[in-house]
This record gives sequence, structure tokens and C-alpha cells, in this order.
Amino acid sequence: MTDTAQSSPFFLPDLPEAPSGFVSAPLDGAGRDRPDVGATLAALIPTGAVPPRDAALGLFRRQLARLQTHVQTRFELGELSGLAAARLLSGLMDEFIAALIRYALELLPVEAGDRLAVAATGGYGRATLAPFSDIDLLFLTDHEPSARVERAVEFILYFLWDLGLKVGHATRSTADCLTEASGDITIRTSLLDARCLAGDRPLFAHFQLAFRADCAAESPAKYIAAKQEERAARHARFGDTPFMVEPNIKEGKGGLRDLQTLYWVARYVFGTFAMTELVGPSAPGGGILSASEARACKRAWDYLWTVRFHLHYVAGRAEERLTFDLQPVIGARMGYTRHGRQDGVERFMRHYFLVVREVARVTGVLEPAVLRAALGPPAIAPATDSELADAGFVLADGRILFAQGREPTVEPLQLFRILRFARDRALALHPLALRAMIRGARRTAELRGDPAAAALFLDLLCGAGEPTADGAHWLKILNETGALGRYLPDWRRIVGQMQFDSYHVYTVDMHTIHAIGVLNMIERGELVEIAPVASGVARHLQSRRALYVALLLHDIAKGRGGDHSEIGAELAATIGPALGLDPEETEMVSWLVLHHLLLSQTAFSRDIDDPKTILDVADVVQSPERLRLLLILTVADIRAVSPKVWNGWKATLLREIYARVAEVLEGGLATTERDVRVARVKQMVSELLADWPAVDREDFLNLGYPGYWLGFDPETIARHGRLIRDAKQRNMPLVVAAEPLPARGVTEIVVYTADHAGLFSRIAGALAVAGASIVDARIHTLTDGMALDTFWIQDAGGGPLDAPHRLARISAVIEQVLSGRLRLSAEIRKAGRNVAGGRMRAIHVPPRVVVDNRASNRHTVIEVNGRDRPGLLHDVTAAITGQGLQIASAHITTYGVRAVDVFYVKDVFGLKVQNERKLAQLRGALIEALSGPPEETTQERTRT
Repeated sequence: MTDTAQSSPFFLPDLPEAPSGFVSAPLDGAGRDRPDVGATLAALIPTGAVPPRDAALGLFRRQLARLQTHVQTRFELGELSGLAAARLLSGLMDEFIAALIRYALELLPVEAGDRLAVAATGGYGRATLAPFSDIDLLFLTDHEPSARVERAVEFILYFLWDLGLKVGHATRSTADCLTEASGDITIRTSLLDARCLAGDRPLFAHFQLAFRADCAAESPAKYIAAKQEERAARHARFGDTPFMVEPNIKEGKGGLRDLQTLYWVARYVFGTFAMTELVGPSAPGGGILSASEARACKRAWDYLWTVRFHLHYVAGRAEERLTFDLQPVIGARMGYTRHGRQDGVERFMRHYFLVVREVARVTGVLEPAVLRAALGPPAIAPATDSELADAGFVLADGRILFAQGREPTVEPLQLFRILRFARDRALALHPLALRAMIRGARRTAELRGDPAAAALFLDLLCGAGEPTADGAHWLKILNETGALGRYLPDWRRIVGQMQFDSYHVYTVDMHTIHAIGVLNMIERGELVEIAPVASGVARHLQSRRALYVALLLHDIAKGRGGDHSEIGAELAATIGPALGLDPEETEMVSWLVLHHLLLSQTAFSRDIDDPKTILDVADVVQSPERLRLLLILTVADIRAVSPKVWNGWKATLLREIYARVAEVLEGGLATTERDVRVARVKQMVSELLADWPAVDREDFLNLGYPGYWLGFDPETIARHGRLIRDAKQRNMPLVVAAEPLPARGVTEIVVYTADHAGLFSRIAGALAVAGASIVDARIHTLTDGMALDTFWIQDAGGGPLDAPHRLARISAVIEQVLSGRLRLSAEIRKAGRNVAGGRMRAIHVPPRVVVDNRASNRHTVIEVNGRDRPGLLHDVTAAITGQGLQIASAHITTYGVRAVDVFYVKDVFGLKVQNERKLAQLRGALIEALSGPPEETTQERTRT
């Protein structure tokens, strides 16, 4: 080997000698018979005769199936890990393609002057291949290819395509490769892994030397910066966190591509092939990885390849996303079973998330060290800041860094201190500082019980009363370095903890950090238009620290079984003092954690027009300060679930319940004032209808029962009055009116017609057929026997329906259903078949019915839980009506694929349902309705 090759950062071992004939090996690494690709395909030309293409295609197809089946069988029997299987499949494919090239050149010979080498590039070039991955090939020539070479290349490519393989390919000369690589970082990276499969090996060796020299002539800084930029864009595209509940194992943060990027960067700078080569003082860079870090990298690499192989085989295609329907299958295939209260799929996904977090941490350790080795030590600024120097920090490249000998491995408290300095001085953390934090994270456990550490942590979390503080940013750093879980052991239990549902987008720890970020935004006034009330009261809090700690701990008990609010409240009583909170603050934190779902569950699932609902909430809350804190916590919690969960309707309900509970806490809304409030509303409506004749106005004001007058604002009631008056004047038996309400994020549908049993159910079914999603409903029978039913609906995206043609269709479908001209059950089944299915089917939603006779003074409250689907509300309300009950109001909430619908009902005498036998019959009918018609239960269905 030459000195040039030795000194090149791209030094590779000597290329193996070109095989004479076909490469063949009778046994694989475990001694099991392996497909003898070369020997079998050699039968193609036993006497020098070249068989026709069709005959060869059949033989090659059988061989391809044989080698693929061999790898799959060994992998699924547990004889191979994912990485070993990827290498075996790559090796067998090498032999297969070499044989194909040999056959092609026998059939279409090229002349001596036509030089051609075929190389594997990309992932295949790294000698690892997933079952359904592309085969990336480079057809290398020494100049522009001749017609004979082009014909041979075209033959090989079409042959591979006819075999069903996906092929990425390029035909280039050495000069072309260097030109393309200089302008495209992806091509440069692909060629970095190139290895010769067959053909003119001296030509390929010449290309390698030229490519190494070209790369060595360019500073590695440009390449590293380009790979970092490429990675940042990829992370942004796939969620910018490793903790997405349906992660992309290849492209997502902490996935295989991140490990490959580490490999490329290290190889570019040091010429290494494995992370283990970077361990030890004699290693390149002076030993920039510890043995445990290199082992962690290897474990992650093997684990992710194993998951990927299972993913490809289960999906039957090159699937890289761990979707809900695939997670239980792959978890079971990998041996994850139920343990205690945790399902096997949740154990599998938590292990996955811990692995990808480890990849992110190894990246934080390795990459800064590689940069330092490539670019030299950081430029330390002159010691002009005595405070910074005394604290043990320096400025390097304009960013803050630990002074030598003052790292967290030596002084654990420095890990919190550097973040506070970075925040207070608006300094970015140096990558080498993050590296030191990752390596010193374990020692953070020593800070438990240290008052100075607690004060620093609280300061980072919520700032010193400054709304500009970004606690979420610092929490994210502490979490990703592993320090937060070491400092708060209970936090460690929710790291990577997923909830196997389609409602939550992030794991529990990332959801909590996002919630802190929303609270930061509320305090900074950035959500005034979205959450005006919460933004307004945030300026008048007296228990700000308690609010931040409560939000930090609100889901701390997820995954432990039981009520996570109750368990979390108990944990908060211990954690609060440990963080330096006084007894009053600790009590407030514990109360907030215990009741953090109170406002949302009541607003979305109860009739807030029922005085008892409001009085019950006020009895729990008891103080305006608690109510303010609970509102802000609720807004932050909901908005942090996922971008799609929050909408204008939920914002409206939270504002209304907050206002009504606040009124009670201020001494209003006594039940004795009911008649006074009704009279006040009627007076305001009368003023809005002042242009009516007195007799018409009086007739309308006598139509509604008290619940109606207190259920709507005066403007809405006046609009109802005009609708009713117009219908009477025109003698219309049915009126359907639609009113988009953009500020509330809904469209209001009012149906005025003669009341009859099952009316609500039929309207709900019609809305399902029309593609509308019902979020709330009020049912009112007027004193003249007419029904005035109001539905608030949204489109599939959670917004109001305002397109004229959509509104016209809704009106037409309701009229057709109520007149009997549309077969409702058939149309609902058709709507269910039109819903895309598959991904959510794995999420189990057991049907559940809860009957509560204490939640309301006048109604029995029925809560039904079940899997969402078109027509669910129709089926459930039909079951309620079939039991002889009258529905007064319905409150519809959807959490992913889980529907939670609450109905306020009375019997035919206008009384609560108290009879246990009647209640048992009701539960049975509702459970049957939740299960759905037999022909629909195996289909994937979502809520309308």
C-alpha cells in the first residue's frame, strides 16, 4: 500500500482478490445450510451456452426467493439479530448480483476497451440491507460509456426490475463522480460507502484513490456542517423529538439515520469503520468515546436493525414508521409481554424510546469531539469576565463552556449553574458543554436534597418571576442529557412512557415539557387570541411557582396503574418540599395535580347550563386563585397533547365554565335566583325583538321552559324566535337552519319540527351521513309540542363547516331522513366503509357505561365510552330512546379513537331513572349499541 493511501483519512483495507468464477459459500455463520447462489446459478452456462433471458429470469427469481426466505426464516427463528440478518442478506445479494452481472456480460459481451465496474453504494454499500430496501448501484466507467456498456447496464437494470427489486442507480465515470460529489453532499456520502461487487476492480481502486484524495483536499468542516444541516431539516420534518408515539425508526430523531450520520462524520474525519475504533487513548482523536458509550452505540444499532427487520416483514414492504397497528405485533414478536399493569406494547415502545434517547446522547458526546479533532480546540475568549470565570465557566466560540476541571463530573451543581448563566446572559451552550453534561448526568443524583440545587432547578423551571423565562427549553436539555431523571427519580419513570392511544402525540415526559412551554407562551402573552381568559388571569397569580411545579408533576404517576391524579397528588406532597416549596405551595401543588382534569372533564362532558354542575365544581375549587391556576393548567395541558386537539369550541366551553364558577365563588348563581335570571333573559330577548307585534312576542316568550332560556345567550334565542315565527307564518313542518360560528370553531344546526320519539337519534344519524362531527347538542321540547333541537358540529379538521354546498347537503339529508326517504342504517354503513382503516384498529377501546344520579338535580346522567365510528351517536341515542327515555342534552367528546358521550335524560314522567332493573336494561342496550352492527365491527371506523 502507498504512503498516500495510509495517510488518507479514507484508508480502506486492501480490496479482496477478484473471484474466479462465481462466489459461493456452502455454510453461513451459524453452520446452517445457506443458499449456494454461485453454484446454483453456475448451472446457467454449464458448457458455455448462454440461456435465453426468460429462462434465466425464472432461475434468478427462484434463487432470489430462496435467499430472501432463508434470511427471513433464520431471523424469525431468533437465530439472527437484525444487524446480523442485514449483513447476511447483503452478502447473499452480493453473490446474486455478481452472478447476474456475469450472466449479462456473457449474453451481451463488451470489448476489451470498455471498462466497467459495478459497486454497491448507500446503505447497501455499508454491507447492510433491509428486506425491502433499495439496491443502490453505481456503474463505474473510465470515460463516457460506449453503446455496448449502456446496453449491458440497461439489461441488468431491467432484469433487476423484472425481479421485483427496487434499484437506485447511476452510471458515471470517475471524473463524473468527483464532479457530482463536490456539489451534492448526498452523493458524496453515498460514494463514501461504495464497495466493488463485480467487474473491473483496478478501475474501482483507481476511483477510490481519486475520491479519497478529493475528500482529503477539502476541509471536513464543510462536510460536517452539511450533514448537521441535513439532520436538522430531517428532524424538523419528523417531529424534532425522539418521543413521537408513532416514530419513524429510520428518519426520526435518534433513529438509524442519526447513527449513520455519526458513522459518516467519524469516518470522514478519522477513517474508522466502527465506533469501537474510537475507544482508548491510542484511538483516533485520543479516545473520544468511552467503552460503555461505544457499547451503547452498538446495542442501539443492533436493536434498531432488529426492529426494522420485524417492521419490514410484518408490513410486507419498506415501512419505516412504527404505527399503532404494527406496534403490538412487533412487540409480541420481540418477546414483550404484559408485566404488572403495563401492556407488552407499552413496554416495547418504552424500550424503543430509551434506545433512541441513548442515540441522541451518544450524538451529543461524539459529534463535538469529532469537530474538535477536525477543527482544533475551541477558541477560548480572554478572561474579561471575572464573575463567569469565578463560577467555573469560559466563553468559547461565543458560547458558554465549562472551565477545565469544573465539569459536572467534578462538580455536579455546575450542570444547573451553566444553564442559569446561559439563560441570564442569553448565551448558547457550547457542544462540548452538552457533551460534559451528558457524561456528568449520573452525578446529578447527588444533588437530591441539596437546597442550592433545588433553588437552581426551580429558577430554571419558572424563572425568578419573569414571564420571559423559557423553562421548557431548559427542561428539554435536562431531559435529553439524562440529568432530569437522575435528579427526580419519579420523572425517570415517565421518560419514554407512551400511552397506547391516538389522542396523545408524545410520550408522557415530552407532553409535560410541551405543557411547560405552553405555560411560558401564556405568560409571555403569545396566546392572547387563542386563550384570552387564561392569558389575562396569568398576570394576577399569587402561586406562580406552585403552578409550574404542578404542571411538571401533573402526569408524573402515569403508567403506575390506578388513578394517576390521586397517586400524583401523593407524590407531589413529597416532591414539593424536596424542591424547596413551602407547605402552602406544596399543598397547592398537590391539590392541582389531584384535580388537574376537573375543568376539562366537566366542560366537555357535563351540562354546564345545569346549576348543579357549576355548584359542584365551585364546591371543589373553593377559591378564585385555585380557579385561575386550574384554568391555566388545563389550557396548557390540552394544547400540549397535540396540535389538533385544541379548538375554538373547547376554548369556548372552558371560558364559559370558568366564568360561571367564578360567578359562584363571588356569591352569585344561587339556585333561588333561577326565576330572576330567566326573567332577565326574557327581558333582553324582548328588547331584541322590539319590532315584533306584542302578541307574537308574548307567544314566543311563553314557548320555552326555564332550561331553554338559561341555555342560550339572548342573541341566539332571538335568532331562534325569528326562525320559529317564520316557520309558523309559512306553515312549514320542518325547518333546518345553519349558522357558522367561526369564533367558537363550530357551526350551529337548529332543527325545528314536531317532536316525536327518536327524533334526536335520526338527526344525529343524518349528520353522520352528511359527514359532520357533533361536538355538543341541546334538545328542547317547547310548550306547544314542537321540538327545537340544536347541534354544534365541526368538520373532520375540527373547524366550522361554512361552505354553502356542505350546509345545503346537511339540510337536505336531515329532511330526507326525517321524511323517511333515506334509509338511514344503510347510509351509515356506507359512511363507515368509506373511512380509511388499518392504523387505529390495534387500539382497544372497551365499551363502558356509567350512570350517575348525583351529577344533576333534575336528570340522570349517562356516560358512554366506546370506539369511535360513523353513526355511533345515532346508535346510542336510539338505544336510549328505545328504553323510553327523553334526552335533554348531549355532550360529545372524542379522544383519538375513543368516544366519550354524556347524555342528560329523564323518563316519560319527567323524572330521574332510579329503578335498578330499568338501569340494568339501559346499560345492556347501550353496550350492544356501542358494539355496533355485526357487519361493521371488523371495520376501521372513526368518529362523525
